[in-house]
Amino acid sequence: MANQQAYFFDMDGVLFDSMPHHAIAWEEVMKKHGLSFTARDCYINEGRTGESVIREAMWKARNRDARPDEIEQIYAEKSAYFHQLGEAYPIPNVADVLQYVQSCGHQIWVVTGSGQRTLIDSLHAVFPNIFQRDRMITAFDVTHGKPDPEPYLKAWERSGLPKEKCFVIENAPLGIRAGKAAGLTVYAVNTGILTREDLAQADQVFNSMTELLMFLKQ
Repeated sequence: MANQQAYFFDMDGVLFDSMPHHAIAWEEVMKKHGLSFTARDCYINEGRTGESVIREAMWKARNRDARPDEIEQIYAEKSAYFHQLGEAYPIPNVADVLQYVQSCGHQIWVVTGSGQRTLIDSLHAVFPNIFQRDRMITAFDVTHGKPDPEPYLKAWERSGLPKEKCFVIENAPLGIRAGKAAGLTVYAVNTGILTREDLAQADQVFNSMTELLMFLKQ
């Protein structure tokens, strides 16, 4: 399709209102291991792989790198805690955005630093007939997570479209940085506890998915 575009959706905080659960799980498990990690830290660092988050917290607390066994244990505990917190519901009105983009014949991608298989698996159940596995870039597909541009560069390369036809939908500063570093247009939707100033590197900042949808329909 000559006018086809591609939209690269982050998952946590864009598709699912899962960030409050992530914040609780990270804060509690880090505290158990003597590491400091607040809810704001979680939102600011959203998009990093779990390994990267743990390594940075270990450097700050103990001035050393985390051992592989520590990374594995902490992330396993965090994942288990996150799962115990129950279902994460879709961000309000994001389904309307997805359906509109799909109705226009555009590509829809998921580009996430998450390794939470439960959320990835639930995409098909919550948003039926929207997502395809070969249009997902997750923590399992990259060497460097956000804010490195690799996740969005991979999505762009696989889309087969020019960069001016590709648009990133984000809610987090690191994701915005990754999208901009990849040379893409970034739309930020503030769905959490951050301020508009935290998201100011985006090309446009919206207060809700409804605002984003109205903008896309212009």
